[in-house]
Amino acid sequence: MAKRRSPLAGFWALLTGGVLLLVLTVALQPATDVRGCSNYGGNGNGSAFSDEVRDLNYHLLLLLWIVAVAVEQLLPVTWNGRRAGPIVLRALLAVALVVTASCWVGVKLLLLCH
Repeated sequence: MAKRRSPLAGFWALLTGGVLLLVLTVALQPATDVRGCSNYGGNGNGSAFSDEVRDLNYHLLLLLWIVAVAVEQLLPVTWNGRRAGPIVLRALLAVALVVTASCWVGVKLLLLCH
């Protein structure tokens, strides 16, 4: 009996990582406006988070999410009987989505309070 292909094969790291980062972002409650920054009304660098260490850790998690999606695209189980064209298209779509989302969120939080 042939194994059924999952329509989400190659997108699990993208989806689960996105959901986990969304939950983490809601839990950490970063500033979403300049008035919420720790350095509001002053000068110098500030963080969108209440603790500056979270700023670095959050961006490292975004980088880890990109790497996880890229590694998932290289796993043979992700290909699972697909031809080369769909494999490449799905991989490009997943990597493009994760890089776009990470850059959008990361740059927004990084530049908000600087």
